[in-house]
Amino acid sequence: MPTALAIAAHPDDIEFLMAGTLLLLRQAGWDTHYLNLATGNCGSLVHSAAATRRLRRAEARAAARVLDARWHPPLVDDAEIFYADRLLRQVAAVVREVRPAVLLTHSPEDYMEDHMNTARLAVTAAFVRGMPNYRTRPPRPAMAGDCTVYHALPHGLRDGLGRRIAAGLYVDTTAVQDRKREALACHRSQKDWLDATQGMDSYLEAMDAMAREVGRRSGRFRFAEGWRRHSHLGFCAPEADPLREVLGARCRVNRAYRRALDQPR
Repeated sequence: MPTALAIAAHPDDIEFLMAGTLLLLRQAGWDTHYLNLATGNCGSLVHSAAATRRLRRAEARAAARVLDARWHPPLVDDAEIFYADRLLRQVAAVVREVRPAVLLTHSPEDYMEDHMNTARLAVTAAFVRGMPNYRTRPPRPAMAGDCTVYHALPHGLRDGLGRRIAAGLYVDTTAVQDRKREALACHRSQKDWLDATQGMDSYLEAMDAMAREVGRRSGRFRFAEGWRRHSHLGFCAPEADPLREVLGARCRVNRAYRRALDQPR
């Protein structure tokens, strides 16, 4: 059974950005996995870090159950996601354990460092997956086979300098939008936090609005998630595009993206 792994920074990031695609892969018969690198311990104005850590762990596990994905425990606290040796070895251990054919992660350009560092860690962990001399923590044997990496669109659909980020591949999530919303609703502790700190109003409506805007940009779908495929070098065959191959009519690609994939390497 092919496997997909979503690696995000904080509890609720997968639900905002990736859960629709993860659900569609699960419906297509894939084994799906769910990893937030950070505990979410800073995501409260009223609870202690320890209490918030416990609360958000329970919420993330509940969301993973809604998504029918295997939950993996977080590795660090909020604002501690650094592109550093110890954490990279831990992330690489998860990648080798899961052996994903598809890895979904954050945009390399985003509004916060935790997201961007997560993208860097996920990419390098996938890159070293097959190197026997690279030692993971805990130790895991090197894995063979392709691992195609896709980057989600950033929150707000713009980078930290306000520049618009365009998707190369759009995935129609309309059929699973209600379930995606159900998974996000598991993160009940975040409504007041996001309202107070990031002006997101209702976080469920904010997620729907973002998916609706990505759908509008696709020119075809009511709700969508947008993706950019990472370079194939060191990861997969030049023409590999498993999201497009598996999801078929649920995908729309722009011409520049198709040309880039079809160019001889």
